[in-house]
Amino acid sequence: MMNAFLNISNGEAIDRRKIPHLPFADFRENALEIVREGGKIVQFFGYQDGAAMKFMTVLRTDKLMAAGCDAPEIYPSLTRVLEPFHMFEREIAEQFGIQPVGHPWLKMVRYHPNYRKVKDVFGNHYKEDIPGNYDYYQVEGNEIHEVAVGPVHAGVIEPGHFRFNCIGEKVLHLEIQLGYQHRGVETLFSGVNAKRLPILAENIAGDTTIGHSLCMAEAVEALTRVRPDKGAKIIRTIALELERLANHIGDLGALSGDVAFLPPANYFGRMRGDFLNLSLLICGNRFGKGLVRPGGVRFTLSDDVRKTLNERLKELKPQVIHVLELLFLASTVRDRFEGCGCVSTIDADHLGLVGPAGRASGLPYDVRRCFPTEYYDEVGISENKKTTGDVYARAKVRYDEVLQSIAVIHSLIQNPVETKTVTVSNFNLSPSTFVVTLNEGWRGEVSHLMLTDKDGKILRYKVKDPSFHNWNGLAMALRNTGISDFPLNNKSFNLSYCGFDL
Repeated sequence: MMNAFLNISNGEAIDRRKIPHLPFADFRENALEIVREGGKIVQFFGYQDGAAMKFMTVLRTDKLMAAGCDAPEIYPSLTRVLEPFHMFEREIAEQFGIQPVGHPWLKMVRYHPNYRKVKDVFGNHYKEDIPGNYDYYQVEGNEIHEVAVGPVHAGVIEPGHFRFNCIGEKVLHLEIQLGYQHRGVETLFSGVNAKRLPILAENIAGDTTIGHSLCMAEAVEALTRVRPDKGAKIIRTIALELERLANHIGDLGALSGDVAFLPPANYFGRMRGDFLNLSLLICGNRFGKGLVRPGGVRFTLSDDVRKTLNERLKELKPQVIHVLELLFLASTVRDRFEGCGCVSTIDADHLGLVGPAGRASGLPYDVRRCFPTEYYDEVGISENKKTTGDVYARAKVRYDEVLQSIAVIHSLIQNPVETKTVTVSNFNLSPSTFVVTLNEGWRGEVSHLMLTDKDGKILRYKVKDPSFHNWNGLAMALRNTGISDFPLNNKSFNLSYCGFDL
């Protein structure tokens, strides 16, 4: 079949009339064919345009492509044919009450009434008292027992429920249920004044402030033809790498703690604070809030700040290398990491895993290399895939990316960085326009998509955090693994609750 999808670019504003609007049967067959041949799903969602319900999808191979169609109320499930559509179809069913017939595991994603207030596809009429009861997957047998953890945890993390079906200590199946703090992020974006977009974007997930802020800013820039200068792109690239550094260092410390190797756990904990303080040095906030805005950045990178950054990186790099070697050369650590929580390349590919979780299982995809934005087309990002798909591989990806991020930042601060700061965020968006943006957050592919109506108002704002792809990877990692290894596997993915719950 000839591919009817339109080839697009990352961050390209396109007149909505140019996006192919196909008959549903053609839309379905084209999408299935692209994914069957190795394509991956960046976005697949529903939206209401006047009285009409519509579908749109953005797929990726070595390029991005998009198409849409009118949405039928009932349609043959794409997931039944190809697994990567699984979560997207569940989300559409929940948000709009549209039923994918034959979907193998249709359950609610975030526990909220659908936007259209019609009879939902889960057997209930529209009600305000969502969430309701959900029958969890069960493994039958006299020797099977269930272990339920959460949704309330003994700490400050957000709620999530984990239900293990076990035989003895071995986990046969882990079911993960999230959505307990669904905030309605996407509906907050729709119709909002453009000047409020930065505040909303940088609060989608606090540990991915820069990743989400960049996607938002690039989308607004495409729809307003406002362009950041070279200096702003350099600063935004540095900020994204600092975010990656702090979180990867924190994850390695958490993994150290979970195998009771306390010296690196303590060292990494301290160094995470050091890297967060470098973000504080640039913009006055340890998580980078207030830095990225459409059109550029709100803070310059003075020569004094560059000098301090350079000195701190030179001081921290040997410390980081020393503690990395302390962790990875310990035979007791390798004994716990190696062969634990394996996700095969085939399973990772079917689930559509992204970021370190995907690269640890042999999928080399990295937005910085494949669809570069900001200053990444001037920076060499090496392919960093592993083959074993276990806790060790997921930790080793972080090891390599920590050193890579230090090298990237060091290279970008060697010369003066000149930029004009921006303060105005009240832009007029182009009417009847489409844009999708992708960036490599520290967990993987972050994507924002914006559709505007004929008046330039936001018709649909779609957010996708990498955790949307990767939670099922954690469930797969627990298959045939001892239940006592759950904390270690959980830390090796370290996925976002709020990024998923939206």
